Amino acid sequence: MMPPDDANSVSVFALVSSGRHPVSGRAGRAREDARAVEMGLMLAGSALKLAHAGDADDGALRDCLEAYLGMFHGLGDDRPGELSLLPMTTEDDAVAALSEWLANSGARLVLTGQRAECGEGSAMLPYLLAERLGWSVVAGIAAIESVDAGSATLLQALPQGQRRRLDVRLPCLVAVDAVAPAPRQSAFGPARRGSINVVEGIETSPDTARRAWQTQPARARPRRLKVVKSGNARDRFKAAAAKSSASGGQVLSGLTPDQAAEKLIDYLRKEKILREEKTPSISEEASAADQ
Repeated sequence: MMPPDDANSVSVFALVSSGRHPVSGRAGRAREDARAVEMGLMLAGSALKLAHAGDADDGALRDCLEAYLGMFHGLGDDRPGELSLLPMTTEDDAVAALSEWLANSGARLVLTGQRAECGEGSAMLPYLLAERLGWSVVAGIAAIESVDAGSATLLQALPQGQRRRLDVRLPCLVAVDAVAPAPRQSAFGPARRGSINVVEGIETSPDTARRAWQTQPARARPRRLKVVKSGNARDRFKAAAAKSSASGGQVLSGLTPDQAAEKLIDYLRKEKILREEKTPSISEEASAADQ
């Protein structure tokens, strides 16, 4: 797909990050970020510019970034891709570095994935970045229909396969959804011909909010299965595909082992999983002893 003529006058950027394969764990492209790059290539062609904020001395990171540059093929020209690397440490705030660089880059439309696959993965970067820049932000975008000098028409993905058409003013930051067109394969030749340029002079600031966080390993919670008693195949399929509507849960923390055991027993009795045994009275115990 060739880019439309009205998109040639708009500076389109894509923010990318390192990803990890969900099965093998191998480092590579982030799935949603790759879809954002694919959308940018369909819109702006080889004029698309990539950016990443991270450790400039990390060799594994450079291999991930070269995978994005390997997508610059089949565009009608042989111009290699370019990626701007903003150097920062793991303790720095990426929002500060990206906002300063984007404010001076002349970008009008910035594409990115909704959530990173490595690091914090809080999905807050598009919103924090747009707030600092004073731009519009739209999430869950499945396609870009048209772009002109002052606005863009976007197609937003909604639940159950629905779509909503939005008209937004530029500059705008767009978070691409997982239902966007699949990214093209990364070719070895364009990846090697592309250039990663380290941007000097970017002021970084420490992520003070992250220092106050407390992290712990996540625990997998069992999911209760709903028993379907209907003999109709259609009803059984609807019940199996429906989302869980469980509510009214309670989070317990800081309990002693005895208190936690008592809460657990009360819950099992409430769900009629554990039968409540009757405690014999003193007279019943005495009569039992006489016999």
